[in-house]
Amino acid sequence: MLLQPQHYNYPFLFFAVDAAFSEEQCATLEQLFEQECEWQHRDGAFYRCSLRDVTEAIPATFHAEILARMREITGLPLINHFMVTAQRMLPGHVIGIHSDRPFLGYEIARLVVQLNKHWQPEHGGVLELFASPEGEAVFKVNPEHNKAFGFLLHPKSYHGVTEVTQPRQTVVFNFWHVANTPELEAHIKALFANLHFSELPAALDPIASAAEASLPEEMTYRAGTAAIALHRWGYDAATVVSGYQFSTGLDDGDTHDAETYAAVRLADWVAYLYRDSFDLIRWEILREELKGMERFTRLLATWQLCLPDMS
Repeated sequence: MLLQPQHYNYPFLFFAVDAAFSEEQCATLEQLFEQECEWQHRDGAFYRCSLRDVTEAIPATFHAEILARMREITGLPLINHFMVTAQRMLPGHVIGIHSDRPFLGYEIARLVVQLNKHWQPEHGGVLELFASPEGEAVFKVNPEHNKAFGFLLHPKSYHGVTEVTQPRQTVVFNFWHVANTPELEAHIKALFANLHFSELPAALDPIASAAEASLPEEMTYRAGTAAIALHRWGYDAATVVSGYQFSTGLDDGDTHDAETYAAVRLADWVAYLYRDSFDLIRWEILREELKGMERFTRLLATWQLCLPDMS
């Protein structure tokens, strides 16, 4: 299964496998398209295809094998939960250039498997990869039978599918990182529910006003969100101010006591997740910064979800 993957770094991290599965496994996947079930039809100018969730139709042993193999190939701590989608494109369908960034609670990796036994170049449906949404394709993956393409979701993972002239069948496996789970999504959304910056302590007002006059709005808004996290965790005004300053780069936080040091970094991270997306490099930096530290009571629930014990 997924033997001899060819790894690439450009235009983003991905791998390709020419013969992904056994004949028996391919037959199992092909049966997903023969079942009489409801399909969700997308018919916009940008995204035209039909989809349906087939996760429950994947045998447990197949699930376990592919998950273990994806952990080996990507080197990522992927959780047991995953989702599988069958995708059908009919003549005239096309998928425009887009990027699948890993928002809060989203999957971190995808595996795309083609099931088109009689594909010919004139049939279209070629998966194209781009360095930018305005540029030309820099890599192409033909939808040939049993060919697989895997990649890590990233804000710049631009790709699209050319228009098809014959039906195209694809199965997409989605995998979640242990530190960006649906449970974490629910936790962070609850933390920031009914977010109002007016609840922040008055001591922050002059600092926030000065920052807003000189820094990008995106940065100060995220800093305000980090301050909200600290406030709702029960920290005092001084710590809330420190968290705001850390998120705007006005304070490196190195002189803080251990709990404040951990709190401002964790608040900055959850604010970034909430406002932007899961960034693997930023997460690895956070993990190193807080490695071996005591998990303070007020931070425990969030800490365990953001930095789970992976021993």
